[in-house]
Amino acid sequence: MTAFQGRRIVLGVTGGIAAYKAIEVCRRLVDGGAHVSPILTDGALHFVGETTFSALASEPVQTSLWDEESPIPHTRLGQGADLIVVAPATARSIAAYAHGLSDDLLTATLIATRAPVIVCPAMHTEMWEHPAVQANLEILRARGVIIVPPAEGRLAGGDIGTGRLAEPSDIVAAVEQALLASADLSGLRVLVTAGGTREAIDSVRVITNRSSGKQGYAVAEEAASRGATVTLVTTVDRPAPAGATVIKVSSAAEMQAAVMPIAADHDIVVMAAAVADFRPVTVAGRKLKKDEFGEGGTPQIILEPTHDFLVDLGLAKPAGQVLVGFAAETDDVVENARAKLERKRLDLIVANDVGAASCGFEYDTNAVVLLGADGMHQDVPLTDKRIVARAILDAVMALRAGPD
Repeated sequence: MTAFQGRRIVLGVTGGIAAYKAIEVCRRLVDGGAHVSPILTDGALHFVGETTFSALASEPVQTSLWDEESPIPHTRLGQGADLIVVAPATARSIAAYAHGLSDDLLTATLIATRAPVIVCPAMHTEMWEHPAVQANLEILRARGVIIVPPAEGRLAGGDIGTGRLAEPSDIVAAVEQALLASADLSGLRVLVTAGGTREAIDSVRVITNRSSGKQGYAVAEEAASRGATVTLVTTVDRPAPAGATVIKVSSAAEMQAAVMPIAADHDIVVMAAAVADFRPVTVAGRKLKKDEFGEGGTPQIILEPTHDFLVDLGLAKPAGQVLVGFAAETDDVVENARAKLERKRLDLIVANDVGAASCGFEYDTNAVVLLGADGMHQDVPLTDKRIVARAILDAVMALRAGPD
């Protein structure tokens, strides 16, 4: 697995003649497994076209704060990014970023992120050496921005000097180094469950729930992107993180049989699956027919509780392991979740109101409350499930680190 696998990278391209090199940067990042979201400024469009980047990147080019599908594209891109790289970065874009002038989508995204940022300047030698440009770069360096300095060579107009954009291989190497530095789960083993279980009524019909598995998969993807070795036990068919070990199951009993023997071998266990609380006592070995039950008759389905093996995980939790549960609630969300946290001896629980708009089952977004056994209470407002996954794993790592 490369450092790029599963990582979300925003590639900003500004209006310099070297913009054509960003095409190769984009291609290399995508080939390495990154999800690349390109932003082109108005100036960049004078040198390169949207079609090329849209074809090579992981999603279509975005150019404006105003005409995209999302009403706040800069917030979505900034919060969801694992890293932002600007190549080439003109003197104007460097100045705007240094002084917080968010007058286009790229600078607004740069200001709306907490992710690492790499800036790759490209301009004529006289501009590169100007005190104002160097002062702006010092401001960015002081804030932790990584600067990939320009090379010496042939410039636009036939000039020779310093200011030539670094080669794509050097830019990609800088991105890789920055991502490896943020791989805080390297060496850790993470077990994630995902999806809703299916409890058989007969050979055709099942009792299930509306869980899509999206949140569990987002946790698995985030963990893998941060260097973890991931095992994913799932009831649904979705693209899994590259390199993850995937175990397919269907019922609660099958999930229990898959999880229990391996849970103790993992440093972090995230039980995101919606495991059924009940199952039919009797399962017909064939399809039940309507005419078996007389005119207007229906079968009587008697339910029994499934075994709550999350309790077993809490009781058998080895020292140092962080155990995370989920609480999908429709009322008294925090109170019910906190009771579950204590009753099942969890380290962290993720609570959400599945009756709220755009939350929980089937949606790409979620709003949750993180509750820790140490008293931690963190609200994560409505956002993309990958960002929720990041907040969950950030909280896990804080628990592993212990109190300051």
